[in-house]
Amino acid sequence: MDRVFIEGLEVDTVIGAYDWERGIRQCLRLDLSFAWDNRPAAAGDDLTLALDYASVSARIQAFAEQAQYQLVETFAERLAEVLMSEFHIPWLHLKLTKPGAVPAATGVGVEIERGCL
Repeated sequence: MDRVFIEGLEVDTVIGAYDWERGIRQCLRLDLSFAWDNRPAAAGDDLTLALDYASVSARIQAFAEQAQYQLVETFAERLAEVLMSEFHIPWLHLKLTKPGAVPAATGVGVEIERGCL
């Protein structure tokens, strides 16, 4: 199976369990990989048959704008559900990094894999 990826997508959202975090927007960094059969799109150079990463990125931005979760785990799970459902993606790998959450670390977060290859 082919894969389409988006790396280093930064979104601002309300995320965190502490009171001070509930009133601000914080940056999350997302790296995503999607299973997709690129052959039909490539055969006819047809964008309508490709996984449109610009549309996927815009949907992720819109999701983050509305989201207000305490846990990065919840953000990742809900985002995976939305993307797989709306774009008919059979499998995805999502790495979510919350920069600055732990002072001694560049970032912390979760990686999830959903669906079947």
